Amino acid sequence: QVQLVESGGGLVQAGGSLRLSCAASGRIFSGYVVAWFRQAPGKEREFVAQINWATGTTYYADSVKGRFTISRDNAKNTVDLQMSNLNADDTAVYSCATGRSYGAKIPSDYLYWGQGTQVTVSS
Repeated sequence: QVQLVESGGGLVQAGGSLRLSCAASGRIFSGYVVAWFRQAPGKEREFVAQINWATGTTYYADSVKGRFTISRDNAKNTVDLQMSNLNADDTAVYSCATGRSYGAKIPSDYLYWGQGTQVTVSS
């Protein structure tokens, strides 16, 4: 059974940084794209960033471009999300997911999901 586990969430002040990590059981990332989504209270799940595991090509939502960086670690089989210059609008539960479609921004395009990790930005 495929499992994705996120870590690294927490409480941070506005303007600060956090690094999230998504770890997968097995070699699930091979041949897949891996994305981060977030969901704030009362809002729909929102695409944040995606990386093509094979090529390293990345894709970002406009709202995080220039502040967030998605990267992969082949040796550790993890995908990280480095978040900088955080603001209150970034407060959400962040989840990683895997799928087959590069550029996909719709949650239903993704096959496997982690449970999520809470990120809270205090102003």
